[in-house]
Formats: sequence, structure tokens, C-alpha cells
Amino acid sequence: MSSHVQISNRRNIALCGHGSIGKTSLIDALLLHTGAIAGHHSVDDGTSVCDFDPEEKLHKHTIEAKVVHLQSDSVYFTFLDTPGYTDCIGQTIGALVAADGAVIGINAHKGIEVNTRRVFKEVLDLGMPVSLVITRVDGEAVDFGPLMQQIRDTFGPSCVLMNLPKRDGELVTGIVDLLEPGDDLGAVMEVGPLHDQLVEALVEGSDVLMERYLDGDIPSIQELLPLLPDAVLSRELIPVFCVDARDNIGLSEFLRGLAQTMPSPDRIERHGSSTEGQDVVLHADASGPLVAQVFKTRVDPYLQKLSYIRVFNGTLKKDQLIHVDGDSQTIKIPTLLEVQAGQTQPLDYAEAGQIVAVAKVDALHTGSVLGDVRMPEIHFPQPMVGLAIRPKTQADEKRLSVALHKLVEEDPTIRLDRDSLTSEVVLTGMSELHLKLLLERMQHRDKVDLETHDPRIPLRETIQIQAEGSYRHKKQSGGRGQFGEVHIRMYPFPRGTAVEDFATKSRFPSLKAVHHDAVNNFLWIDSVVGGSIPGNFLPAIEKGFKERIVRGVIAGYPIQDVAVEVHYGKHHPVDSSEAAFKIAGAMAFKQVFLESQPCLLEPLVKLDVSVPESHVGDVYGDMSSRGGRVLGTDSGGGDIQVVHCIVPLREVMHYGRTLSSMTGGQGSYSIEFSSYEVMPPNAQQQYLQTVKAEDEVESLLSS
Repeated sequence: MSSHVQISNRRNIALCGHGSIGKTSLIDALLLHTGAIAGHHSVDDGTSVCDFDPEEKLHKHTIEAKVVHLQSDSVYFTFLDTPGYTDCIGQTIGALVAADGAVIGINAHKGIEVNTRRVFKEVLDLGMPVSLVITRVDGEAVDFGPLMQQIRDTFGPSCVLMNLPKRDGELVTGIVDLLEPGDDLGAVMEVGPLHDQLVEALVEGSDVLMERYLDGDIPSIQELLPLLPDAVLSRELIPVFCVDARDNIGLSEFLRGLAQTMPSPDRIERHGSSTEGQDVVLHADASGPLVAQVFKTRVDPYLQKLSYIRVFNGTLKKDQLIHVDGDSQTIKIPTLLEVQAGQTQPLDYAEAGQIVAVAKVDALHTGSVLGDVRMPEIHFPQPMVGLAIRPKTQADEKRLSVALHKLVEEDPTIRLDRDSLTSEVVLTGMSELHLKLLLERMQHRDKVDLETHDPRIPLRETIQIQAEGSYRHKKQSGGRGQFGEVHIRMYPFPRGTAVEDFATKSRFPSLKAVHHDAVNNFLWIDSVVGGSIPGNFLPAIEKGFKERIVRGVIAGYPIQDVAVEVHYGKHHPVDSSEAAFKIAGAMAFKQVFLESQPCLLEPLVKLDVSVPESHVGDVYGDMSSRGGRVLGTDSGGGDIQVVHCIVPLREVMHYGRTLSSMTGGQGSYSIEFSSYEVMPPNAQQQYLQTVKAEDEVESLLSS
């Protein structure tokens, strides 16, 4: 059915927002309302179409983004239902990349909550058109004046109500269309001013209609409707709809409103780049070159890997040979699948504007681009909370590597490391809750039981002052010896410093070459004069530096933000070798590093803490005791305040427990990486003593 839908009749929409506002219930209700499914479906009793995973049924929350489709009149909707947990923001980001517009839900009685703000920021960063939907409007009457004021204060004055619940005492009896209120214009007190507000917002997009409106000539509905898509696409208008999924209120009006306001795929201009780096503009042309991207990966319990793909341009066909990520090699697409939550149906092809899945293609990963046009990288947040894991039994050990491989494939916001100091596997995610959900998935799906404990904090090492020195590596053991001598100067190289501003001829008169390693922000400078070190040995010296950077000097952590100038040395015509200069370079680096006032850098995180107003003082005091800085406070809606903080990661590894205790379970928070900063001397000394004691115990146990 979807293969033959005219592209102007398609709508790809990500439904986002805070948890427990009724997003998944709304999807269930829309599917049932349009006849896409039958029967009873409820999040609360575990029968929701979208929340089909065991963990989702257990927690009664969406954990993974889901894809569903339905048809209303002539419009074919694909909805992407996203998690309300801030901890699962990676799933939301992937869904937004696949969509052409976003609908953000707001609970009528709770107002704007922490993840609502976070998702809106992601939508703005992606430059997407957006609508809002106020859920759960039945029951206690909603005072739309303060609610809309809060929405406009948060999201801007372009937020305008499109419809309004019509009440008879305690009951909502229907929905009033504010653009075409008909008999309700005079019957409901609020309708007149809200109708005028909507008309004024629309005529601003047309000089002709604006002039007529100011002269008292009100444009007709036929004249106003065509203005809606452009106004939403430019974000001059953010439509606000009202629904209640539990009582099936406003569902038809919601779908009709989305069809009128949200853009079809061919209205969205996307930009990629050719293999030569030239800008390529895409307008969802099914007859053009293929451009598609994997936005989500899922591995089911039967080891079937599903790659969810948005086709941006061209047509993707079954059995087609295509390039992936600019590689000259081709892969074959064995099957194309139309997705309806947990169910799939085979397809022969998928045109521009469609969202489909491909099964069992190992070469595809989240972010992979199909075709010969490069698309922008999907930017996921950096995971910050780690957990050291080890299998409980030998049987668990055999299953663990397979289970971890699945997790890394599915979730781009987790990282897997092996700590070189402790040889333990460290699983790093967005929060304690995120890690708990990952462990539950391994236990349910892969039958793996794990023991866990806190890992070492991902520290870094750096220097604070300039120093210089040398090292001579000389070894003679009969026959050919080893000789290499390296003289270096070491400088602090703060992150964000431009290479061309630092490595100048005025600072390094004999400058010959510069290499910048952006990952560790390490700058290699060659200013060797007179051939004191032959050029063929310089790469070996740089390799020695880089090996030491990975291993660290004072505590075994990677080194960053350092510039090293090699300016002199000595060699022997017979005994010098690459191995000798590599050793000399590594040892010179270590010695000079120790003379450059070395220190530890620790990760700081941005913590947004949402609490009742009565607990704001508690959060301020708690942050101060943790060495954190409070940046400010915003209204989170109702009685909720959002406190923005910067705090060392070591102080908030288990912050969720503290916050729950401090607020009686009424608080929530989101966490993301901010920067690395020098660890305070007392904390650094205490940490190094702890590390030394742990190493001594480890050495004793292994001897």
C-alpha cells in the first residue's frame, strides 16, 4: 500500500516529549481510530502495539523508538513513537533524523517538563518544523490561559492554539476548530479571541492578506489554509492541538490538522555532499540518485538484525547492489520490510519519503549512508555514567560478548571499554537508569547475569607549565647496538587553541612540520635543524610519543592538550634505528612531562535538576557540597523549577538516589558531558593515593 502513495500525501512525524504524557497511548488510539489495528491496546496492561519489548511492558514506558503507519483520508502517516526518558535521548535523536517534522506532547495538567525542553532543543538544532499537542484534556478543566503563556514563554510567541476542547460541565463533548469555528464562534467564550489570534498569525505570511485584514476584510478559510504549511515550515507558526487518547477526543481533528500543517517529504530541503565535497541538495525525488540513511538498529531475540532506513532520495529496491558510507565496494539488499511496530511485511521497493527496514545486513550500522551522497553525521550525546561488569558464571561469560555486541549495535549512546589498569569491562551509558535498562535487556533477551561495581572515573592527564629535556637511549650487547637521542620542549596546548595561531614562525623559527591529533588534542612540532635527527627517524619518535599518550604518565590515563616540539637530537650511522628513536622519544616525553607540572583532568557534567520549588534550596546546598556550580534556575511549569548545574562527574555517579531521597521521589534530572577541567589538588592527591592502594592490592593478589 505505502509503495504507491503520492509523496505529497506522506507525513513522517516523530512524536516526542516527557514520559507519562500519553504519547504511546495516543499512537495506539490513532491506529485503532483509523482501522490500522483492531482490538484493545493499553500501555497499562502491557498490550500496547508499540511497547512490545519485555522491559517496556515491565516499566510501562517506551524505551526504543518505534515505527508505525496509518492512513487518514488520503494522507499516509508514518509516526515514530519515541521514549519519554531523557536517559534514552539517543533513540529520540535517531527518530528525529528520520522524520520530516516533530510533534511534542505536553500534559495538560503538568505543563512543560524536563524532557519536553530537551527534545525541543534537539528539534531546533536540526532545524525541523514542529507542532505541539496538549494531551489528557478530559477530566478536570484545563486553564488554557496560563498553560499557553508557559508554552509561549518556553517555545516562543509563534505557538498558537489550533483547536480547543468544548465542555459540558465536567465532560469534554468535542473539539472546536479555531480556524473554522462555525457555530462555536459565539457559543464558547474563548473561541473569538483565539480565532482572531490564529488568523493574525497566518496573514502575517502574506502582504496582500495582511493589508486586507487590517482594512477589516477577513480572509476566507480557503485563502488561509494554503498558508499553513509554509508558516509551519519556517517556524513562524507552531500549531498547538488538543487531544485525549483515553476518551478518543480530538483524534480526527489532530490528524486533519497534521495533514494541513506538517510538510510532506518533498517540501523538506536536505543537504548532503558529493564524494568531491560539493554540496548536494535533496528534495525527495524518487527518480533521482539513491540517498538513504540508517537511523536505528534493532536486534531481536532470534538474532535478526533490523536496520531502520529513511529513504531521502531515489528508490531503494530489493536485491539492489549499493555503496555504503562512500565505500567503493557494494552490498546487496536481500529484503525490504514495511514496519508496523513489532510486525513487518515484505516490500519490493521503497521510494523517497518512505521509512523501511532491512534485515540481516552486517555492513549497516546506525548512521550508515546508502548511496553515493554523504549525509551529515548523526550527533548523539556522549555517555557519562559507567559501570564495571563481569559475568557471574562461565556460561554467562560465553554469552556476554554476543550480548554486548548487540547492545553496541542498537544503542549509539553507550560505549564499551576495557580498562587497561584493571582489565575490567566498563559499560558507559547516559545514566544509572539507562544502565539498569541495558542490564535488564541482557538478562531477558540474552540470559546473561552480571556482577557490577563502580568503575574508575574516565580521567585524563595534562601539563600546566612549559618544560624541556632530553633522553639518550644507548644499549650495547655485542654486535650492532641501539642509539638514539631526542631533545624536546613541551607546552600546554589548551583545547580550542587554533593550530595555526600556536605553531607560528615567531614561536618556532625553525618550524618544518606540524601534526595535530584532534582526538587527544596533541600537537607534534618538527623544528629539527642541521639534520641532527635524520628525517626517516622522526615518525618513530612521534609513534613513541603517541604510545606514551595512550598509556599516560602519572596515573595511567590518556594524555591530552599537550604540544611537543622536537628540536634537536643525535644519531649514530650504524647503531641508530627506528626502534631506538621510538624508545628515546617515549622516555623523553615521560621525563619532560613530569617536569611540566602534570595534573589530572576530570570530566565535568551539565546537570539539569527538576524539583518542586520547595526543594530548590536543597539542590543549591547539595551542589555546593559536591564542588558544583549552579548556573541558574528556570521555571519547569507549575510548581517545578529546573536548576542548571556544572559538577564533577565523580560527585554524581549515583545522583539519582540522592535526589530521590532529597525530594521524596519528586525530582528528576538529565546529565550530559560539559568539559574536562583540572581536578582540585586535594581531590587529586586523594585519588592517586586510592589508585596506588588498589594497585598494591592487585599486585599482591596476582603474585
